[in-house]
Amino acid sequence: MELELVRTYYPGGTTGKILSQGSLLTYSIELPWKNNHTRVSCIPEGKYRIIQRHNDHFGAHFQLLDVPGRKDICIHPANDAVLELKGCIAPVSMLTGEDRGCRSREALAKIVKRTFNAFQIGDPIFLIIKSML
Repeated sequence: MELELVRTYYPGGTTGKILSQGSLLTYSIELPWKNNHTRVSCIPEGKYRIIQRHNDHFGAHFQLLDVPGRKDICIHPANDAVLELKGCIAPVSMLTGEDRGCRSREALAKIVKRTFNAFQIGDPIFLIIKSML
């Protein structure tokens, strides 16, 4: 299974659309591109395998594997990229700025629901990140 994150870059942040089979699933917010510097930049474009994670703070969420020069990059809830993210991706239901959105937990739940069956049967899931053309 593949999900696609199509990004638009701004000086203050990065927004995107997360697509499943070409259809909009959710929007996303991230930090701006700052040459992949740890904790201040979004990650490079590319294809990443994602796995499920769970903790008390975020609940069910995802981790991206094999991100060049980075570790512990996740897809987790957040509504303000600058205040709440350190390189991770936050799904949001609606964009409210170049680094902000709203109803992030609701958006994450859509991704969890969409990927549930694939994880259950052991199919690998990938996130393909690219820029808006």
